[in-house]
Amino acid sequence: MSTFLWQDIVFGPIHSRRLGVSLGLNISPCNGKICSFDCIYCECGRNPHGLKLTMPTFAQVAEAMEMRFAQIFQEVGRVDSISFTGNGEPTLNPDFEQIIQHTVELRNKYFPMAQVSVFSNSTRLHLESVRRALSITDNPILKLDTMDSQLFQLINCPAPGITPERIVENLKLMNGNYILQTMFLKGTYKGVTFDNSADGYAQSWQKTVLELKPRKVMLYSIDRETPEQGLEKVTPERMKQIAAPLEEAGIDVQINA
Repeated sequence: MSTFLWQDIVFGPIHSRRLGVSLGLNISPCNGKICSFDCIYCECGRNPHGLKLTMPTFAQVAEAMEMRFAQIFQEVGRVDSISFTGNGEPTLNPDFEQIIQHTVELRNKYFPMAQVSVFSNSTRLHLESVRRALSITDNPILKLDTMDSQLFQLINCPAPGITPERIVENLKLMNGNYILQTMFLKGTYKGVTFDNSADGYAQSWQKTVLELKPRKVMLYSIDRETPEQGLEKVTPERMKQIAAPLEEAGIDVQINA
């Protein structure tokens, strides 16, 4: 199936099913993907370049933001969210903290009602600079798709040394001040049939979430084309069943169907 890469540092505004009218920021390369995961469902495709491409510098990002923020302010007037997403894992950019600080400054100048959101796969939370940067954003949206080690390897295809247990330890460093994001999907990949919404997988995930106590949980399934064939959407009804014990425990759950 077809996938795509963002060609610019600043893109949009676009309509996000999670965040409303969203201005996107891509601080990964514009000519390829850099990520510590290689998820089989990623809309940006697989990660053939590994970590070999060059990230945009703070100066390049700042110039692009300052030009586009001023232009969008004149054309649109407002946005709901300024969202770090793009072609890979944003926290891999070595200037991540400085970029976040400057983004908050520009948000306050042009779009003071907008929320700054960062979509991250949680693999760099052990770094104090990353946690410090995320702490001044409105929405650190951090990923955990499964607690099963084999399924984690199959779905997320992480860089060496990254495990679900390590992700959980990273998340604990955030002290609950984040939004947990989980992709539920099923299908067959490399001859293995899987469903991370099935009872056993869902229960271990639920147990972990109840221990972590994030301020909010976002559940979603496949919405766009994926780089691998044979992947299927999990129904909203099933996600509601998975969400029920969390909601009973007082956790705010948002299902994006």
